[in-house]
Amino acid sequence: MRNIVLQMMTTLNGRLDDPLAWMGTVVDDQYRAIDRLYADYDTVLVGRATYEEMVGYWPGALNDHENGETNRVMAGRMHDYRKIVFSRTGTQAISPWHNVERAVVPDDAALSRFLMELKAQPGGDIHLSGGASLAQTVIGLGLVDRYHFFVYPVVSPGEPWFARLREKNDLRLTGSEHYDNGVVGLHYETVRDAKVERPTHFAELIA
Repeated sequence: MRNIVLQMMTTLNGRLDDPLAWMGTVVDDQYRAIDRLYADYDTVLVGRATYEEMVGYWPGALNDHENGETNRVMAGRMHDYRKIVFSRTGTQAISPWHNVERAVVPDDAALSRFLMELKAQPGGDIHLSGGASLAQTVIGLGLVDRYHFFVYPVVSPGEPWFARLREKNDLRLTGSEHYDNGVVGLHYETVRDAKVERPTHFAELIA
């Protein structure tokens, strides 16, 4: 079974929308770490608006020598990935790009079925990209297997990642690191079928 992986920049308070309002620079060591994680993906899940932002930038970055080798490698990955653009209605056209397809999912049940079938297919990890509504919905459905957060040292009002959770999700920390710009990388995997009863007293939390 393939993994759906959410990998994103975020604020300390978990904002996911409008990154230009809060996001700082991406330094070299951070970008190299991001690229290493992207090497495991072969499929990207994306909403229509975010897809249009991607197609407006990445094709031109393939031959852009001003932003460095890592950015060109990333552009090549984006070109090659299978890109699935999700829509509730399918009425709005999407811009052409290599290896792109549309998935019309009128409701959460249809989205869940589509993703479970996708996970059962052979292939590499699946990157859940965004936008905010798609990411929140897939998280809320309990279908994200791993999380890679790059947490910027800032708090900012906006949409949080976990606003649509239906129940508590247990995560296991698998790694962490920090970068020259103060960003912290946090890596988690979802603990499936974690059966931990809610404590009745604070004393039960003290090991």
